[in-house]
Amino acid sequence: MELKDKTILITGSTDGVGRVVAQRLGAAGARVLVHGRDATGGKAVVTEIEAAGGKAELLVADLSSLAEVRRLAEAVRARTNRLDILINNAGIGTAGQGAKRQVSADGYELRFTVNYLAGFLLTSELLPLLTASAPARIVNVASAGQQAIDFSDVMLTRSYDGVRAYCQSKLAQILFTVDLAEQLKGTGVTVNALHPASYMNTTMVRQAGVTPWSSVETGADAILNLATSPALDGRSGLYFDGLREARADAQAYDARARQQLRALSLDLIGPASPTSKEQYS
Repeated sequence: MELKDKTILITGSTDGVGRVVAQRLGAAGARVLVHGRDATGGKAVVTEIEAAGGKAELLVADLSSLAEVRRLAEAVRARTNRLDILINNAGIGTAGQGAKRQVSADGYELRFTVNYLAGFLLTSELLPLLTASAPARIVNVASAGQQAIDFSDVMLTRSYDGVRAYCQSKLAQILFTVDLAEQLKGTGVTVNALHPASYMNTTMVRQAGVTPWSSVETGADAILNLATSPALDGRSGLYFDGLREARADAQAYDARARQQLRALSLDLIGPASPTSKEQYS
């Protein structure tokens, strides 16, 4: 894919693998919309991209709040009349086995919200822009760590474990990917998910108490493959392990489970724009 003058939004691009992806896309001539929670760190990334001759703008939002996710979508629409690539990369990790259950600003389990629900809402809000920019791509940065969603206790109120919460949220991203690919057939917009690399040298991994053994550069290679490779033109609903096409947990291919997740997600995000609602009806 020719990246010059393409507009690309990358959530969670002020640190870790997202930062490397943003830098590389900026160097390739894309206009990069950098997202993060911290304005100071975000400005540093924008400065790095611009110093290398690229174009970048900062959008600040805390994805643990659905209201802020909506404000982020509004900010994107205010900044650009096209969006060629959306990379849902932002997330929080397991924080170790002893992690306590936390809730979002909306009262939902925190990892489910940040890792999955925020991306679901942001994507739904930006779909009209992506469709108008077709051919366009959506990349969901998931994980090989996956655990089937227990629809009787999605918010893990009965028995909480940080690892389980993380793995469930990452599988939810993949169910969403497969489901959305079906709905986007014929639009020119593709959506794929991936596990970029195992235990990259990121803040998320270090906070979990794990010694990193993959580089963020390796993970960036995998994300950029889904975002830009001509080999993936028109291909959608796929899951990759690094650079290799793979199979996710079996629940990702269960149509009933995907329908359940979609219905739950629409209920959790509440009223959305009419266009967004149509995309997921």
